[in-house]
Amino acid sequence: MARGWESKAVADQIEEGESRQKQSPQAEASPEQRQLKERLGSLQLSKSRLLQQLERATNPAYRNVLLNGLKAVEKEIEEISLQVKL
Repeated sequence: MARGWESKAVADQIEEGESRQKQSPQAEASPEQRQLKERLGSLQLSKSRLLQQLERATNPAYRNVLLNGLKAVEKEIEEISLQVKL
């Protein structure tokens, strides 16, 4: 009995998903590496949020606070990026 087009497509998707999981570098990464990557993603989101706020800010004191926060986030991103590559 031949399989229908839809069931073959579903079977192919399942096989593709399983092969991706086997090849995923996340599966081989240590818990510390995964935690660093999650922190890096969080910092990148924070950086984009700070940049958006900086574009809209008009008060010089508030802009200064945002710039200081941006510098701190960028410094931490750089430090974590070096650790993730090791």
